[in-house]
Amino acid sequence: MTKLALAIVAAASAATGAACTVVYFSSKNNISIYPTSQQPGLVHPAGLFEYGFPGPVNDLAKRHAFISSYDRRTRNPSWVVEHITPVSLATKGGDRKSSQFVEDATVPDIYRAKLKDYLRSGYDRGHQVPAADAQFSQNAMDDTFVLTNICPQVGDGFNRDYWSRFEQFCRRLTTKYPSVRIVTGPLYLPKLHKDGKWRVSYEVIGAPPNIAVPTHFYKVIVAEDGITGGPVAVGAFVLPNSAIDNKTPLIQFSVSIEMIERASGLEFLRKLPASRKTELCKQIHCDLSVREFNESRITLPGHSTRILN
Repeated sequence: MTKLALAIVAAASAATGAACTVVYFSSKNNISIYPTSQQPGLVHPAGLFEYGFPGPVNDLAKRHAFISSYDRRTRNPSWVVEHITPVSLATKGGDRKSSQFVEDATVPDIYRAKLKDYLRSGYDRGHQVPAADAQFSQNAMDDTFVLTNICPQVGDGFNRDYWSRFEQFCRRLTTKYPSVRIVTGPLYLPKLHKDGKWRVSYEVIGAPPNIAVPTHFYKVIVAEDGITGGPVAVGAFVLPNSAIDNKTPLIQFSVSIEMIERASGLEFLRKLPASRKTELCKQIHCDLSVREFNESRITLPGHSTRILN
C-alpha cells in the first residue's frame, strides 16, 4: 500500500471513531454530561447514566514493563507503551521458557480474549511488547504473555520474520539513544474494492467469533538523547499484517504520526514542542540490518559494548 493510499484510508478510518467523539470532548473540556437538579429543557437524556454509563470502556493496566489500554470491542489492545534502555535490556532476570500465555482476569469475562480463541486459528499470538524487551525480571517477562498484550498476527513472513526484525531494530536503537519509548498497536484500515468503494473488512477468530484480526500494526518510536529539554527523535511506522519480503526497506513503512492518529483515533506527543522534535530516519539509517549501528555503539558502566539481537 502506498503512502498516499495509507493517508486516504487513515482519513476513512477516522470515521469509525466518530461515535466516541462526544464523550471524549465532554471529558476533555470538563463539560458535565450527567444530570443536575437545575438542568433546563423538556428532555433529560443524561438521566440514563444514573443506571450506568455505556462507555466505551478501555481497560487500562500498568504492568512491570509496560502500560496498556485494552479495546473490549476488538479484544485487542488499542495501544501498549513500553520503555527500553541499555541497562534494562542488559539486565537478565527473566526466562521466556518459564512464561506461558494467560488470559487477563482483570477484564470481565464477556469481553475477555480467550486462549481457546487462538486454537487452530492459523494466527500467532503476537506480542505488542516483545518478551525480549522485558528480560529484566520474570514478572516483567510473564506480563508480556497476558492476552491484553497480544494480537493475532500472521506467523510466517511477519511475526516470526519481518516484525521480529523490526523489534530488533527498536532494541538496537539503545546503542545510540539511552532512552527509547515505543507505542505499539493494531489498526483496521479500509481497502479499495473493485467497485471503487473503500470498505473496512477483517477476520474475526474464536468460537464464537471473538477476536478481531488487525489489517495493520503501528509503532510510534520516541528516542531520547538523555538531556533534559534536548532533541527527541520520532519515528512512525505502519506495517501490514501479512508476509513481508525481508528485502523490503523499513523506510517504505515510515509514515507521519498524523496518519496513525487519524486511523486509530488516538493522540501522540501533543505536548512535545516542535522545536525539540527531529525525524528518526534522518538521524539514523532506518534499515533492519545491524550495520547502520556499528558506529553508534555506546558503553555503559559495568557493561561491555554490544549489539543486541
